[in-house]
Amino acid sequence: MEKDLHSRTKLYARRIIQVYSALPQSTVAQVLGRQLLRSGTSAGANDREADRARSKAEFLAKMGDCLKELAESEYWLELLADEAILSAKRLAPITDETRQLIAIFGTIIKQGKKS
Repeated sequence: MEKDLHSRTKLYARRIIQVYSALPQSTVAQVLGRQLLRSGTSAGANDREADRARSKAEFLAKMGDCLKELAESEYWLELLADEAILSAKRLAPITDETRQLIAIFGTIIKQGKKS
């Protein structure tokens, strides 16, 4: 599963890059887009860092960082849609993937705390 999740978060980052690249050049779009670009690409980086954790606590902390970055990405996607910078319909697939990844990382954290 770890490799699948790594692949999935990398693909997610690439899709975030595509969203950013499709944004208009307006100041608002670019500011929101840069925030999305940072948080959306950080999730995968933190997922990979978790593999090198030296303890369970460090692993769970990195998983928590993934969750935090994904939740932030969801926020920026919502703002892009709310401000009609990109349509909610166009953002629906990446928003759905964001929510799925939030659920996955949330489950990993919950299970990790139980064991």
